[in-house]
Amino acid sequence: MSASVWTFTDEGRKRLLDGTLRIGVDSFKMALFLSTSNIGPSSTTYAGLTNEHANANGYTTGGQAVTLSLSGTTTVMVDSTDVTWTASGGSIVARYAVIYEVSGNVLAYALLDSTPADVTVTSGNNLPIVINASGLFTLA
Repeated sequence: MSASVWTFTDEGRKRLLDGTLRIGVDSFKMALFLSTSNIGPSSTTYAGLTNEHANANGYTTGGQAVTLSLSGTTTVMVDSTDVTWTASGGSIVARYAVIYEVSGNVLAYALLDSTPADVTVTSGNNLPIVINASGLFTLA
């Protein structure tokens, strides 16, 4: 499934511009959060986020590693590897995907359904988060 447009947190945008977050250098992860999460523009750290999907049913707390990369010269695209979770022993239910630096700074988040509604993947099925062919974002 394709996530909606990725939204920078206020601090994520600032940290990207001041060099605190370094694409292609720092380690990042993508994690899944419930509809009751407090993720939003004012979110700053992974530790400060509430209601991540439980460590169960094929999901591991903290999410999965993603690689962020830069390409281009005049227009620079920031891209990410896709991530897939396979539900096992129960359903994976989530509303948001969040990309954060392993040291804890939240970069961006996306709704998994534009309604918005929860996305439910039942046992034995996959929840792929496919990054748009245009990447997470571009700078021109």
